[in-house]
Amino acid sequence: MSLDSLQRRIGYQFTSPQLLAQALTHRSFASNNNERLEFLGDGALNYIIAHQLYMRFQKLPEGDLSRLRAQLVKESALYEIAQTLELGESLKLGEGELKSAGWRRPSILADALEAIIGAVYLDGGHQAAEILVLKLYDEKLATIDPKLIDKDAKSLLQEHLQGKKIELPDYQVVNIDGEAHAQTFQVSCSVAKLKIQTVGEGTSRRAAEQHAAQLALEKINQ
Repeated sequence: MSLDSLQRRIGYQFTSPQLLAQALTHRSFASNNNERLEFLGDGALNYIIAHQLYMRFQKLPEGDLSRLRAQLVKESALYEIAQTLELGESLKLGEGELKSAGWRRPSILADALEAIIGAVYLDGGHQAAEILVLKLYDEKLATIDPKLIDKDAKSLLQEHLQGKKIELPDYQVVNIDGEAHAQTFQVSCSVAKLKIQTVGEGTSRRAAEQHAAQLALEKINQ
């Protein structure tokens, strides 16, 4: 994907396109990579999400606000957003990461998305970064439920199916990519009675199962 196409997807036009190019550059590709931008983007993202939660949930105590923020800024949430942007197509990766399908690895995609937020912050200031984050997080902020902050996707899916007296989902590893120290797992989640099958990805089997369960919940709630 070209830089122009990606800028249209995120809804922001860079004054300094080299910042976007740097945000997409993994450390395996060049020394001038996205690690510092990722650091900046992580800080900006945490602040913007914290502010939004503070304004939206006026009666929630600090502990619950912190848990909500953690749920929104964790790797799996960033990975899902990066996938919708097809961010992997724009990454610059070294030969080793290309061979191990690094463009699909959740940690690399999540880091690149944070780096883009950092790049927008440097290029356009806080307001531009806030507009970008709100655009990327529009659906997640609209649907997040404080009552569910202590429950993961697998638990929520299990509770839903048990409430409907439906057999519990079947999880199966369908693929493992990468070397032992940097693997990406693909796990399917099947709910036979509802004719639902999803495939999640993660840096561990558990993370992939959680992603697959989340996708199944989204299908159920459509």
